[in-house]
Amino acid sequence: MLSLTNGMLAVILMEKQRMAFNGRLTSLSHGGGCGCKIAPEVLSKILQFSPFVTFAPQLLAGNQNNEDAAVYQINDTQAIVATTDFFMPIVDDPFDFGRIAASNAISDIYAMGAKPLFALAILGMPINVLPIETIQRITAGGQAVCAAAGIPIAGGHSIDSVEPIYGLIVIGLVDPKKFKRNKTARDGDSIILTKPLGIGILSAAFKQEKISEKAYAKLIDYTTQLNVVGMNLVDNDKVHAMTDVTGFGLAGHLLEMAQGANLQAKITFDHIPMIEEAIEYVQNNIVTGASTRNWQGYSQHVHADHELPTWQKNILSDPQTSGGLLISCAPEVESEVLDFIRKSGFISAQTIGRFTSGAGIEVT
Repeated sequence: MLSLTNGMLAVILMEKQRMAFNGRLTSLSHGGGCGCKIAPEVLSKILQFSPFVTFAPQLLAGNQNNEDAAVYQINDTQAIVATTDFFMPIVDDPFDFGRIAASNAISDIYAMGAKPLFALAILGMPINVLPIETIQRITAGGQAVCAAAGIPIAGGHSIDSVEPIYGLIVIGLVDPKKFKRNKTARDGDSIILTKPLGIGILSAAFKQEKISEKAYAKLIDYTTQLNVVGMNLVDNDKVHAMTDVTGFGLAGHLLEMAQGANLQAKITFDHIPMIEEAIEYVQNNIVTGASTRNWQGYSQHVHADHELPTWQKNILSDPQTSGGLLISCAPEVESEVLDFIRKSGFISAQTIGRFTSGAGIEVT
């Protein structure tokens, strides 16, 4: 008669737990997508005593002004661009979760105007809960997006964690004289947003099981659309600054641009592209907890000539997972740049305002 050791019993128990899991992937995490980000004011306190890196002259972009990626010059024509991004599930389909996480991570490279070269995977999974096949589907989704971006996943690191986590470290290359920062907007520049807002709201509706099939399809489409257009704008010297809109919402990332350039961002609310279903949901108070934390963190810098309705505040602060690019360009090339962006597949792209003298954000 075969006797079972404690180790064998543990393996059998783990396999039974994995096979028994038939719940929602999102139920295993307390937050999803870029809504997992630490609130801006809390992050500021955490980093309060972390010195800016100033001892490496080759480091052209580092931890100042919350740049999307680090840029390290290696010669006159080449600089390495490096970033990392990972989060917990925003959807239940493991393949789509992997696609979204990978698209979001690569976006930081595109936001600098750089070309991605390769990626390393970051994987944390509750091994005693999730079936191996589910985890395989997550990594397969990430690989599919990297293949679409023309880069390999060259390695990575994995741990057994309580909540499922997936993301990438991405390495890219850019001309050190051409890369785009988030702090170099100029007075009078046009502000262009390439994707509509509302991803966080749709994710909240999904988690509450209130999302329509059409809205869910939009959630997947927008979050897996690669921001490759950023790389294709790097040679345009009239494009002065660029960043992507992620966990801090439109207002948070626009504020970073404005403060970095010592300017005011003046935007027209009605010109902001928004996902139609997200407007309906947010007006019925379907929002993420992150949007409330975001607004509390920077609302003192957002001004309007009237009291903004709560739903508009929630739109402005809605955390975007794999959101669009914010582009600051000279007004004389606005039409040309906007036309190029739309022809590149970002049909919802709109000019939402201007940078001008002053401070903070003004909403009209």
